[in-house]
Amino acid sequence: MELNIKKIFLELKHHIPFTLIATLIAITSAIILYQITSSKIVPKIISLFYILHPSHLFVSAIVTSAIFYKYKNNFLQAILIGITGSIILGSLSDIIFPYLGGILFQLKTSFHLCVIEKPILIISTALIGSIVGVATKFTKFPHFLHVFLSIFASLFYLLSFSVSLNLIPFTIIFLIIFIAVLIPCCISDIIFPLLFIKKAKKP
Repeated sequence: MELNIKKIFLELKHHIPFTLIATLIAITSAIILYQITSSKIVPKIISLFYILHPSHLFVSAIVTSAIFYKYKNNFLQAILIGITGSIILGSLSDIIFPYLGGILFQLKTSFHLCVIEKPILIISTALIGSIVGVATKFTKFPHFLHVFLSIFASLFYLLSFSVSLNLIPFTIIFLIIFIAVLIPCCISDIIFPLLFIKKAKKP
């Protein structure tokens, strides 16, 4: 377990700067976007969410499978972990955390779980991303893009499915998105795949 923890902290050390930069850029852009738009474009925002969420899962699967494959050269396990980690933790960051945050702060947010509503799209996207991750072994840039997309997906989920939403609670929205993205994204890309390394090496 000690070796596994060292690997986790090593990966976190390399990925935290990308997470911070992506968060700052995305949140600033999102605030500007929201200030120049109105409720008339909510249908477009909903459409954007259904593009951003699968895109987020795609790059998340790349990183998750690539990090596992970096330490354990097992194609099938890397694919399965990439699919599982990206869907579960991607849904957590893009949908479940924003939904719970919206309910907690009385934004009247409705619940829409994409893996149930669009299972073929979500599973196939995660599968393709996992294959790309194993083939390319890319981790750093996809992680930056992963966090960036997840921030916008979380924000657009709140903008799309919350009734009582305006500029007043934007500080609350920032807090919801910050927690919803950073924790699951770091777990998905770094901790989740490495949890299986020691088990995979047992005889």
